[in-house]
Amino acid sequence: MKITLNRINDDFLFECTNSQGNSILLDNTSQPGAKGVSPMESVLMAVAGCSGIDVVSILKKQRQEITGFKAEVEGERVQIEEAKPFKAIKVKFFLEGTVDPGKALKAAQLSFEKYCSVSKTLEPNVEIGYEVFVNGEKI
Repeated sequence: MKITLNRINDDFLFECTNSQGNSILLDNTSQPGAKGVSPMESVLMAVAGCSGIDVVSILKKQRQEITGFKAEVEGERVQIEEAKPFKAIKVKFFLEGTVDPGKALKAAQLSFEKYCSVSKTLEPNVEIGYEVFVNGEKI
């Protein structure tokens, strides 16, 4: 796995491109007019994407009918010398459709305990928690 980072303006805007040519923009979001996401926001996006792929994949294999899927991710940071790494990350999954709540909860559990490479990469330094909502009801 390899990405390429290229600076595309005179400040802090970077384009990160993978080997398939897909890209995202990273920027210093503490500056006005930022045109990309911050590197730390991209970590939260990676957790959401990785676990989201897991949850949807698991539920599709169980023939659950997902008509809507959304995740919200919040990160809590802590000051360590000059850096501010994540101390904790909380993921909330919102599923709509004909989805068995127990299966949805189990899919999230399997993602974080077994499959999600991003969250596994962050362990044990970051506490990762999750909640699951199916058709508006917290499980």
